[in-house]
Amino acid sequence: EVQLVESGGGSVQAGGSLRLSCVVSPSYVHGRTYRAWFRQAPGKEREGVAVMGYGGATEYADSVKGRFTISRDNPKSIVYLQMDNLKVEDTGMYYCAVGRALSLTDLWYNDWGHGTQVTVTS
Repeated sequence: EVQLVESGGGSVQAGGSLRLSCVVSPSYVHGRTYRAWFRQAPGKEREGVAVMGYGGATEYADSVKGRFTISRDNPKSIVYLQMDNLKVEDTGMYYCAVGRALSLTDLWYNDWGHGTQVTVTS
């Protein structure tokens, strides 16, 4: 069973920064080497934010390009999401996921954390 535990959420003013962390265990999941962040705002569908492959390839949602950075520490099995210049519209529950493709579509992801809340105030 794959377990994902997110942390680092909180409340911040617009323009501020947060760094989310997600510990994945076990560290290796056969066939599922992609680590991603998704988010869901109240009343909206879940959307992909950023994904990173084991070798470093990345994809970002257009809405966060230039502001968010995904990274991973493979030996420690941690994936991070550095969020800078946060906007009110970034508010939502952020989920870490393990998946099978470099994709921001949640159909490729089998394992999910419980989420960490990010609230950006004006």
